Amino acid sequence: MFTGIVQAQCAVVQIDDNEGIRSLSVDLGDLATDLELGASVANNGVCLTASEVSESVVRFDVIQETLQLTNLVGVEVGDQVNVERSLKFGDELGGHMVSGHVSTTATVSQIETDGANRTMWFELAPEHMPFVLWKGWIAVDGISLTVSGVDRDNHRFAVSLIPETLARTTLGRIEVGAKANIELDAQTQAIVETVRGVLSDPELRSQILGSAE
Repeated sequence: MFTGIVQAQCAVVQIDDNEGIRSLSVDLGDLATDLELGASVANNGVCLTASEVSESVVRFDVIQETLQLTNLVGVEVGDQVNVERSLKFGDELGGHMVSGHVSTTATVSQIETDGANRTMWFELAPEHMPFVLWKGWIAVDGISLTVSGVDRDNHRFAVSLIPETLARTTLGRIEVGAKANIELDAQTQAIVETVRGVLSDPELRSQILGSAE
């Protein structure tokens, strides 16, 4: 589990493609201290397992399913990724509980700047929009953020970013047209799917409405 509070931007120093698996070697710097093989580390919000540790450089193997769902498929040597090590008991939970299981990607459609603040709009596939709620939380490239706007007609949502987030994460350099990894709130998904199931079952709906009278 993670908090969605990015600890550093780290450079991808090597990429190896072999038999359907892409291996990313990332220089974690001080974040590699005491990191053990098999440890979970979030890269752009994707929970990956450390398969090799050589001083500060850590190798992560990425399977095809993950590549198809995330923007890691487009990462190149020299690019930086948002990195967060897994949450430990006793750590401060400054963001939200993030699993590192990315649901899909969203495309940056608009960037609005107001002084030092910035609002970004992301286009999201229609099937995922019911799980995005105003003032709810969402993880964008591993960053825990509050949804500041929802435009359901155009299948998009907005997040508002302070200077600290822009400086600490890759969102400070992202441009219109770029893709970002999205993790939706699992609790919201469960509630929405449960309500959908009830509404689509006439007998169950009748029982619930009858008991409420």
